[in-house]
Amino acid sequence: MFTLQIVTASTREGRSGQLIADWFIAFARKHGKFNIEPVDLKQVNLPIYNEPRHPRLRQYEFEYTKAWSAIVARADAFVFVTPEYNHTAPPALINAIDYLNHEWAYKPAAFVSYGGVSAGTRSVQVAKQILVGMKMMPIPEAVNIPFFNKLINDDTGLFDPGETQDQPARAMLDELLRWTEAMKTLRS
Repeated sequence: MFTLQIVTASTREGRSGQLIADWFIAFARKHGKFNIEPVDLKQVNLPIYNEPRHPRLRQYEFEYTKAWSAIVARADAFVFVTPEYNHTAPPALINAIDYLNHEWAYKPAAFVSYGGVSAGTRSVQVAKQILVGMKMMPIPEAVNIPFFNKLINDDTGLFDPGETQDQPARAMLDELLRWTEAMKTLRS
């Protein structure tokens, strides 16, 4: 079974991204076609990129870079759970991508985005351009959640989009599996 890393991209205090990631992690586990590995960029806690050599050389000096390399290397595919900050992707996500090079190559990626009226879709468009430069395949299928704050239950504090997002989430995971299988040859 392929390993799917579900990456929480928001790192700020008071973030809602972990609630949305928790919902999607549970959904993906029920989907049952991937080994699910949650990755929280807040816990990874990378400083602003500071390796002395270009990541394409894989000559990492810092232990946190070596640890991040090992995490990304063991994944076969990714889902990035991301908000939109100022019409772009969160700086923590861009920074985390920039730290590595070979570890990302020939792996597909999908997005669960959230925000206001745009549902984080502008963030996804920026991130997709960066991923293509890493030889990744960002798939078109996505989960876009507008006005996500209205879907956080006041009593439980949990994110619950109801059945509204089930079909897009299932379609995205099914397509991500097809791309993961197709790109396996390129990764070996």
